[in-house]
Amino acid sequence: MTQPLGPVMLDVEGTRLREEERRLLSRPEVGGVILFARNTPDAGTTQALIGEIRACRPDILVAVDQEGGRVQRLKQGVTRLPPMATLGRQFAEAPEAALALALDTGWLLGMEMAACGFDLTFAPVLDLDDDQSPAIGSRSFSPDPEVVAALAGAFIDGLHDAGMVAIGKHFPGHGGARQDSHHAVARDSRSLEALRAHDLVPFARLAGKLDAVMPAHVIFPAFDERPAGFSPSWLGLLREELGFKGAIFSDDLTMAAAHAAGTPAARAEAAWAAGCDMAVICNDPAAAREVVDACSGRQAPRIAKLRYARARPSLESLAVISRWRRTHARLEALNEAE
Repeated sequence: MTQPLGPVMLDVEGTRLREEERRLLSRPEVGGVILFARNTPDAGTTQALIGEIRACRPDILVAVDQEGGRVQRLKQGVTRLPPMATLGRQFAEAPEAALALALDTGWLLGMEMAACGFDLTFAPVLDLDDDQSPAIGSRSFSPDPEVVAALAGAFIDGLHDAGMVAIGKHFPGHGGARQDSHHAVARDSRSLEALRAHDLVPFARLAGKLDAVMPAHVIFPAFDERPAGFSPSWLGLLREELGFKGAIFSDDLTMAAAHAAGTPAARAEAAWAAGCDMAVICNDPAAAREVVDACSGRQAPRIAKLRYARARPSLESLAVISRWRRTHARLEALNEAE
């Protein structure tokens, strides 16, 4: 039987664990670790750090934001991925070829991250690039919701081919907010009807394929004055109307747009009360300790299902697979052309 994990995901400072980090990771309330560029200068260092983490907590989830383009934490020793907007432009010229490449891209990403030791990468981005949000831009496959749904659906199939879960973000869509929620309160004044016809389309199409979802720290005042990640109304719509059955991760609770919910512990409580399974808190060790202390005994049963369950490939073994060689060459060429 799969043992449940705690409901907090946090980060670590460097490429080796400090003793105080080992103590914190040993707390049962901690269910996951997310690594950033400072932790992952190359594949070998990343594997060694993940080995240290698993020696401390064999059951813990280890995650990364590895999307491609400007959001690719690990760059050395793995394929450099182009921004997903590149696949959208390919789709406009040759839809079937672009869908095949999206499938292979998801597979390659999943295989490489599994080989490095990760359980999951926070991908794909399902936001639409409406040329308004500084947080999204080329991270999005397209401004067209049907194109995003098609390409992201193929990408998800590729991740699943590799044994990796898929996490759609940022529900119900960050593309229409002119503010970057990392740095400011983000608002989108459109009606629910407008969102249903546009930003919500990829989430509605793919709810049955996604293993997890990350909501946005965006306020949609026509529906709820709380950011979506703190809104029982939004997360209830995700589960009840869209039929989503998987896990829900908060976005980083240290982002500026999350601060309206109060202290770190209050933000985590608001996220859990809204329906999030796991509170993600990064780049603030004191805040992470506060959140861990605030949730003694709490568990997140859905999260353990996201562990990578297959035998992990080695990075060296991938190079003998023709699918990897073909996809790697194609993606590297596209990335250089950007």
